[in-house]
Amino acid sequence: MITFLVYFLIISLIPLYAQMKVKSTYKKYSQVQASSGLTGAQVARRILDQNGLYDVRIEETPGFLSDHYDPRSKTVRLSSNNYHGTSLAGSAVAAHEVGHAIQDQQDYAFLRFRHALVPVANFGSNVSWILILAGMFFTAFRDLMLLGIIFMAAAVLFQVVTLPVEFNASSRAMQQIVSVGAIRNEEEHETKKVLNAAAMTYVAAASVAVLELLRLILIYTGMTRSDD
Repeated sequence: MITFLVYFLIISLIPLYAQMKVKSTYKKYSQVQASSGLTGAQVARRILDQNGLYDVRIEETPGFLSDHYDPRSKTVRLSSNNYHGTSLAGSAVAAHEVGHAIQDQQDYAFLRFRHALVPVANFGSNVSWILILAGMFFTAFRDLMLLGIIFMAAAVLFQVVTLPVEFNASSRAMQQIVSVGAIRNEEEHETKKVLNAAAMTYVAAASVAVLELLRLILIYTGMTRSDD
């Protein structure tokens, strides 16, 4: 019982810490104005144009840190603060999302793989726990638990593949944001802090997903041994 509580505490605190870290870092550097005076939308447009992505649109979207790139409509969507603001945090986030647009343009392998995994991951997330619980509580349906674990593994794979996609987008963001003159050399360190904090949320999500998958595999193997 104590072991389970410790485990539950760990998987609860990891994503909570990551969220707190990204919010505190974003809040800090959203109050630091970029020397270029460019808004997030202007930074995004400069980087897109420099890479020949004239057809990619930039739109304002509601919400806090709701920024994302939509590959279907070829649109970079920036939350209001980042769209209109001239902070280092806003510039970093805008450049990161444009990094995904550049990945899309260049057919970045991990991005394509992640897109291909979306339907499988969504299906796995929706049905895996139903199958796992059925297999856990009904001995006659033990194989359903294994099937559920397989479906969950597909969802976990999506989380893991997301890591190189996000880190690569941040790497591209740093290169591009300097190249277009959106930040100066002395501002690079602070910009990296924003990008690294955001990346930690994905690391945390993937870590928790992998831990939960391993726990279920151990439970399944233990139950099958006891059945024998």
